[in-house]
Amino acid sequence: MALGKLFQSLDDEFIVEVDYRFYNESDYGWWGELVFTEYKKVANGDGYVLELKDGRRGHCSLTKKINKAVSGIPPLYYYRFQGHGAIE
Repeated sequence: MALGKLFQSLDDEFIVEVDYRFYNESDYGWWGELVFTEYKKVANGDGYVLELKDGRRGHCSLTKKINKAVSGIPPLYYYRFQGHGAIE
């Protein structure tokens, strides 16, 4: 897994650092899984920007994976991210 950052897309506000893993990356869409490095509450849906370890950024949506194991107290959940457009 690689270390990246998650931001709000409207105001570019930093939310949390994430460990992420890509499963597919293309110019038109990309997706993978991520887990936060610390507990944060976020809503499922659009409105996020994922910054990769190499500095590239892209808009994405998040969906909490309820069938994946969680760790820690408070719990650290896995999320599926779905990218929109190219990563720049």
